[in-house]
Amino acid sequence: MRHNNKGRALGRTTSHRDALLRNMATSLFRHGRIETTTAKAKELRPYAEKLITLAKRGDLHSRRLAARDIQDKGILFYLFSAIGPKNAERPGGYTRILKTGFRRGDGAETALIELVDKPETAGPAPTPAK
Repeated sequence: MRHNNKGRALGRTTSHRDALLRNMATSLFRHGRIETTTAKAKELRPYAEKLITLAKRGDLHSRRLAARDIQDKGILFYLFSAIGPKNAERPGGYTRILKTGFRRGDGAETALIELVDKPETAGPAPTPAK
């Protein structure tokens, strides 16, 4: 039985899976949408939505919590300055998953995960002055 085993292993160790989700979340916030396997997209969705919820709060503690996962300072700034305020009134459901078919090489089911309300600017905003 799988008691207390939440989530998919994705054929990786815990540290590799954590790094994968961090990198995918960073890419999602950078590009607004990414194409990946359906299993990875379903694992990324709650991970990214928790980060957007932190960005909606916008205080220093939530910024530091998000900085543990988003290593790129430009993307972190963009998350808190554009994506968070854009979703301030939305109570949840910041991403959508669209199935796109099957990958040619191995037949894996692919999906497109994207932000529902994409900010007007594409890519990260300029980094704040130091």
